[in-house]
Amino acid sequence: VQLVESGGGLVQAGGSLRLSCAASGRTLSGLSMGWFRQAPGKERAFVAAIWRSGGGAYYANSVKGRFTISRDNAKNTVYLEMNSLEPEDTAVYYCAADPKILLPDPNQPDYWGQGTQVTVSS
Repeated sequence: VQLVESGGGLVQAGGSLRLSCAASGRTLSGLSMGWFRQAPGKERAFVAAIWRSGGGAYYANSVKGRFTISRDNAKNTVYLEMNSLEPEDTAVYYCAADPKILLPDPNQPDYWGQGTQVTVSS
């Protein structure tokens, strides 16, 4: 499975961005999908994940209520809608996939994208 993220960029605090993760090589419908992020000098951290069916999602406490993960299995794409962005959200955002339920553990996912930079200015 190849995952390619897009949609990152520079935004002011309070703004919004929408990240996309396009998959190829395998249909997404059999995979749990998620987003992780890594800020400079910090370890990669869980952001959000969505079940294979898209029927449920869960979030890190730091983004709950501001970020929304969704998926379109017909388009083989996963999205992360980010609102009310804060400077603390600045990081490289990575798309991840796994055939099992995706846990908030950066060591678990079998598949990773190359990452997209999100920078939030104050």
